[in-house]
Amino acid sequence: MNATLFKELISQLKVGKQLPDAVYLHKDALIEASESLLNFIPAVAQAVKVNEWDLVKLYKKEFRLSLLSYPTFYSESYPALQQSVNIDLVKLTHKVTDYSNSDNPPILHRKENMITPNNPHFEHFKNITQEGENAGLYENTRIIGFKHSWHNIIERHGYELVDGRLFRSSAINPSTDDPTIDRHKTAIVRHDLSAPMKTLVKNDYLNGEYSIFDYGCGRGDDLRELEAHGLDAIGWDPNFQPDNDKTPSDIVNLGFVLNVIEDQDERLEALLGAWDLATNLLVVSVMLANDSYIAQFKSYKDGVITSRNTFQKYYAQSEIKAYIERNLQEEAIAVAPGIFYIFKDKLVEQSYLQQKYKRHHSWQQLTSHQPVDSKDKAKLLITQHQQLFDDFWHTCLDMGRIPANEEFEQSRKIRELIGSHKKVFSLLQDMFDTEEFEQAEKNRKEDLLLYFVMGLFEKRKPYTQQSEALKRDIKALFGEYNTAINLATDLLFAIADTELINTQCKKAHKTMSASLLNDSHSLIFHRDFIDELPLLLRVYVGAALQMYGELDDDIDLIKIHIRSGKLTLTAYDDFNKSVPFLVERIKIKMAEQDIDFFDYVDESRRPPLLNKHFYLSQHNEIYKKQLSFDKRLTKLLHFDCARETQMHRTEFDHLLTKNNKRISGYFINTHNLKL
Repeated sequence: MNATLFKELISQLKVGKQLPDAVYLHKDALIEASESLLNFIPAVAQAVKVNEWDLVKLYKKEFRLSLLSYPTFYSESYPALQQSVNIDLVKLTHKVTDYSNSDNPPILHRKENMITPNNPHFEHFKNITQEGENAGLYENTRIIGFKHSWHNIIERHGYELVDGRLFRSSAINPSTDDPTIDRHKTAIVRHDLSAPMKTLVKNDYLNGEYSIFDYGCGRGDDLRELEAHGLDAIGWDPNFQPDNDKTPSDIVNLGFVLNVIEDQDERLEALLGAWDLATNLLVVSVMLANDSYIAQFKSYKDGVITSRNTFQKYYAQSEIKAYIERNLQEEAIAVAPGIFYIFKDKLVEQSYLQQKYKRHHSWQQLTSHQPVDSKDKAKLLITQHQQLFDDFWHTCLDMGRIPANEEFEQSRKIRELIGSHKKVFSLLQDMFDTEEFEQAEKNRKEDLLLYFVMGLFEKRKPYTQQSEALKRDIKALFGEYNTAINLATDLLFAIADTELINTQCKKAHKTMSASLLNDSHSLIFHRDFIDELPLLLRVYVGAALQMYGELDDDIDLIKIHIRSGKLTLTAYDDFNKSVPFLVERIKIKMAEQDIDFFDYVDESRRPPLLNKHFYLSQHNEIYKKQLSFDKRLTKLLHFDCARETQMHRTEFDHLLTKNNKRISGYFINTHNLKL
């Protein structure tokens, strides 16, 4: 059995519970599988000395399977997992996870999908599933996979589980004096990945290359989602999964744990314990809050007691950064508000920081496919292997330099045909339009300068060793490391020059796809155009984001304050609407090293974004429609269509009502008009 045949046989399975990345099959249903699988799976079980297993999980995209022990599969409606044996058939390794002593083990649903229709239990299992469907228990399948979560959902829907079947609970509500309401409920039920896990997705750390350990995993929502994607993810939690081992892993997530520990020594022990387990990266996240929010709760030690009878220690962004760095003696890199990366592997850290400040190009047919002179033998070879040399040229464009042999996968073939990479590049310069390469070289140089500037801004210690790729970048683009550092230092000091920032904002306004310039005050633009900023303004924005973290998808507009050294981020309810309304404003004050958060929870106070066309490229498919709408709206409400206009929603709604108008999409209709 090899990986190709394995995947092919899995794709041909007509039985089993089908998930996007895997198939769950009871061993009694293997009779419906191919003879190869029927013989192979028991042979694997015998090889790893696993005698007790009921289900097999077959991965569709990997040469891997898991043998799962559910001893009560036939006797209980929702049987609990007792043991999981994950077998990597490529590395020929296996990992055993024991749930026999867990009070919150994974459980099964929809068992009829894992057996054959002629199984005598098939109809009984279908009836059990139909009961759950009728009760509405499967509305959110993300949170039903563990025993506690499932029982809580059953209770919230007004049912009780009696001998494995659902019955309506008493209509009498439980007393609010029930002591069970006083237990800690800090592990919330989520319907999607947690915020720190989403940052790992965004930065491509959940691509299957890294093992994940969730330190304080709560109810296991993240773990279920990661496991469903075939990732090597395990976790431990003192309340929900206390019997699991604390296992060293590439990435350790300490997600919203430090908030809920009232004992300061125990809190520090959790941070240090998680750090000890991380081989590459520790992710720390906490809840942030300002003083006015904290004031509504009862003080307790260095935190508060919430209305849910849980302890919470709320932090400021600068406070948690200082706490981490003081105790770990390592740089904490802000990824988002309350979320920090601390790298143990410094080469991985370098790679992350370089990628963070690198613009991502979409090279779409940048080369000219007609050679200038095809008489030369080498050039004829190039035209005969056009795709190969196109790939090489695109690699040059992406790197902004000639790649080393190991940096181009087909280097051996290209050298056999022509010669060295340098010789090939020289020929391609004669054949292709080189303006794209010159621009790519300039962009890569700016991206690296931004990377070096941010290193200075964070006062990161210089590394005794640089990655080979970075060494090549420095040599090709700067000549010497000191040259790059000196240029970066000049750039960092330059962001304090308000006249220079003003000049660069004017320049940016002329060259960017879309922006609004408030003369000598601010430049506003959509986050999609951040890479179009001149290098100095990218440094300005990058310096501010060192305090805040990475821009998440909720942020729409960015405002550079020319004179005050501030950066404002704004998020709207739906930027695709003709008139979006502001829901959050974040002001980053670099001089004061502080961040102000302004939430517009009260919808009546949400300011509308007027003249939205300022922030759309003229090539945007809705630009003309938005511009026409803005002109009609400014004429109706009597505000300036050529300037940034601010008003409260109450004023906006009042003006519309006064004119007997309402907005429907990009139309302004009479209020009583029936559409």
